[in-house]
Amino acid sequence: MKKTKAVAVKKSPTKSLAKPVAKKSAIEQLKLMPQASGFLGVEEKYLKSPNDAQVVVVPFGLEKSVSYGGGTKNGPKAIINASQQVELFDEEFWCEPFRQYGVVTMKAPEIDRRSVAKSLEQLEKITQTILDAGKFPLILGGEHSITAGSIRPFVKKYPDLAILHFDAHADLRDGFDGEHYSHAAALRRVMDNPISTLISCGIRNISASEIPYLEANRHRITIHFGKDRRTWDAKKIVESLRGRPVFLTFDLDGFDSSLMQATGTPEPGGVMWEDALDIIREASKISNIVGADVVELAPVKALHSCDFLSAKLCYKILSYAFLNKKK
Repeated sequence: MKKTKAVAVKKSPTKSLAKPVAKKSAIEQLKLMPQASGFLGVEEKYLKSPNDAQVVVVPFGLEKSVSYGGGTKNGPKAIINASQQVELFDEEFWCEPFRQYGVVTMKAPEIDRRSVAKSLEQLEKITQTILDAGKFPLILGGEHSITAGSIRPFVKKYPDLAILHFDAHADLRDGFDGEHYSHAAALRRVMDNPISTLISCGIRNISASEIPYLEANRHRITIHFGKDRRTWDAKKIVESLRGRPVFLTFDLDGFDSSLMQATGTPEPGGVMWEDALDIIREASKISNIVGADVVELAPVKALHSCDFLSAKLCYKILSYAFLNKKK
């Protein structure tokens, strides 16, 4: 009797029942805070996805080169906490502006504190990711030195970038106390880039060592000193920003010390609330504000008003940038 050969039966591969894991977007990979505990603290789910937000708030509490009062490392957290008490309805726009642009907030990153330069490289990468995703970065400092890092991706993206700057200090030193990237050199390091226009408002401190650089760069830098505040014309101040992409950097010591005591270097003779809003409002009407930072809040436990002012300023900056541009 002839034996038949056994025929091997091929088994079909079993299909996995697990659903494929959706790849996180670049924004989601930044590790976001829950919406209710982030900037503005909106509890209702008004965004279908974090990707629908046009604004990414970045808390970056670098404090490495401060030279007088400390505490700026706590600034971002204080601003975010205070923002949750800011009224969302804005009587100027007669709406809740955040609904028209949407906001998500990063968890505070572990800052690379080996050197200021390393910290700035880290912030540069974060900012680059946000810009690549087509979003608006609002960076909360920390000391003013951070602007030298966050500005780099903007310079690459916008060849005609201009800077609108509020401060008590010109920040045009070429380093300070041995630190090339000192907070006292913040705008000097920004202007190391090929930027043609810097408008500084509220300055009432400039050192003799900064004057030669300022004089040699009058074609690039315009300073509106705090002593002249009562004769300012907001429209004239911002005219050279017309049609340009603008990065707004706001050192909170730019405000008069009667408004802002919770900062490392409070100074009298500064900008008042209405002065700042007038200039930002006019700038937003004629230019495209593409990013911003608010720096140098050093929170003091008994001075909630300073935290609140800083948070409300951030909300107004965003609303001007988006709603005036929209109009």
